[in-house]
Order: sequence, then structure tokens, then C-alpha cells
Amino acid sequence: MRLFFDARYIRTDFHDGISRFSHELAHAVARAAPSTDAEVTFLVHDDAQVAMLPSGSPYRKIHAPTSVKEPFTALLLNRWHPDVVYTPMQTMGTAGRRFRVILTLHDTIYYRHRTPPRDLSWLLRVGWRLFHLSYLPQRLVLNAADVVATVSRTSRRQFADARLTKREVVVIPNAPQRLAELLPPGSATPGADAPANIVYMGAFLPYKNVETVIRAMQWLPGRTLHLLSRISAVREGELRKLVPDGAVVQFHNGVSDELYAQLLADAGVLVSASLDEGYGLPLAEALALGAPAVVSDLEIFREVAGDGALFVPAMDAGAFAAAVRSLDDAETRRALTTAGRAHIARFTWDRSADILLGVVRGLA
Repeated sequence: MRLFFDARYIRTDFHDGISRFSHELAHAVARAAPSTDAEVTFLVHDDAQVAMLPSGSPYRKIHAPTSVKEPFTALLLNRWHPDVVYTPMQTMGTAGRRFRVILTLHDTIYYRHRTPPRDLSWLLRVGWRLFHLSYLPQRLVLNAADVVATVSRTSRRQFADARLTKREVVVIPNAPQRLAELLPPGSATPGADAPANIVYMGAFLPYKNVETVIRAMQWLPGRTLHLLSRISAVREGELRKLVPDGAVVQFHNGVSDELYAQLLADAGVLVSASLDEGYGLPLAEALALGAPAVVSDLEIFREVAGDGALFVPAMDAGAFAAAVRSLDDAETRRALTTAGRAHIARFTWDRSADILLGVVRGLA
């Protein structure tokens, strides 16, 4: 059984969400494949990506996923006779294929918020917006697959509600980055102390609703809100105007994974007042580390966190502040982090790889 795994979305500078998903799942599939009859070959478009693959893995080099050749990818892959091709996105051209294919759509967030990724060219950004004006193009793409993969039960339900595909939709869960491995020896025990560092990791788009978290700081004296992600000067200026008098809000404009882990481990609490989410990977990462979390009451957050987070109304800054203050109680904090770790432990890359390989065997 010849499985081709599309690894072209793995970045060689730093991981974004799709890159990390591709990288971690690729390594887990390579670990699991020897116990099956799967022969895994990876697809790359950049020689530097080879170093990011599991050591010694066979690979084939083709065009980048943003190339004008992408609609014709299947015709190029036919010459290598794969049995099944898996791609962590849904943009691969499938016309004329002589193999089975699994396309991945992570969520439907871009139908509700159509701002495209910033690293795309202007032409691709225009195409992105046009593509998401209607469900019809997505239906045509997904129905050309044999199986559609997604990362959560919430997304699978949303696909069904929108009638996005007639194909089987299988959940191959996302899994958190192992932040504990990035902590230096002797670091503080996550969740052991009352939260003094309030940590936000994510974009600053309007639906992320960072404004509510900033307003909550008026009721959280003596604590620091750390806004970790990169931010434009204009957006930073808008948010600085909302900082309450006396509140401490630090704009980091990008941090390393190591600093991210240290801030969460050192009396940190992960917060998000988002009005909408595709997944919420920072929440999963905080729970796996053992840090408490206070987040808006969203279906996807409840799927990711279970009983391991405090859920509050997204627009209620006072409720956010009260939830953070409730974590000053050691027993409350301990119960929350214990539940969070237990819940998130079921999300692992090895389990996701087993699910994928099971689907591949069924197709082949």
C-alpha cells in the first residue's frame, strides 16, 4: 500500500498552524507505518523541507502548493502510482487521478471571517476571498475526494450543517505542542501559583475580541496581561487606547515558543474571549502544560477543553476578571488543571496517525 503524504505545507522558518499539524502528523505516521503495510512517501516542494521530514524517509519533489500547477497535481502524481494520497489541505488538484485521495478542511472559519492569510500574494488573497463567498466551490472541491478529513467534531458538524460534502468526513484530531519540553530545568510548576501572568496567544482580528480581555484588566490589579503574537502598529495603537488606567498590558509582538511556555508555567493563565474559533490550539497547549484557562463559551472550546477550563460569556469583561480571580484559590486551580490534563491527554499525534492509517487501509 503506497501512501503519499503531502508535506509541502511544512515551513522551514517557523511553524504556523497548518505547518505544525503537517509536521507532527507526518512524523507520527512515519512511526506507525512500519507496523502496517503502508509505504509512506512524502511530497515536498523545497529541498529545505527534507530536513524537516522523519529521518531517512523517501520523498518526491514537486511544485509548491501555491503554484499555477496545483490544479494539475494529480496528473503529475499518477506517474509514481500511489494508492492513496493524503493532503493536510484541500487545494490539491484531483482531476484525472488514478489513486484514492483524502483532502483536509480544518474548519469553516473563513466563511464567517474572510480575511485571508497574510503571507499569500495579492492575487491569491483575491482568489481566497472569492472562493469563500459561496459554499459551492468548496463543495466541488471536497466532493472530488474519496474521504474528507477535519480536525474536530465541531467542524464535522458544521460541514454537515452547510452540506459541504457528500463524502465521508473523518476526524483526525489536532494535538497540542509539548510546551513542557521547552521549559528549562528547575522551571516553576505550571498551575502551582495564583495567576499573575495573563497570557493571550492568537491573532488580533476583530472576532478574536481581545478588547474584552484588555477591559477586564481594570479588575485585575497587580497582574500583567501578555499579548504574545505579532501585531501591526495600527492595531496596537487601537488596543492601547483601551488599556484601563493602572493596568499592565505588555505587547510582545511575537515571542519564541520557549518564552510562551515560560509565561504560562510561571503563574500563568491562558485567556481567550474569542467570538468564534476554528480550533483553539493555544487552549490545548495550555491544558497539556498544566496551566489553567479562562475562555469564552464556544462549542469548539468545550470540545478541546472538556471540564479543564472556565467558560464565560465572550463580551463580559467583568466575568472574565472574576473567573481569573477565582483561580487564586489553590483547590479550584488544582481541580481545573487536573481535569484539563486528563481531557487533553486523549489528543495525541500517534492516535491521529492511527486514525489516518486506518482510513488509508480502508481506501486501498
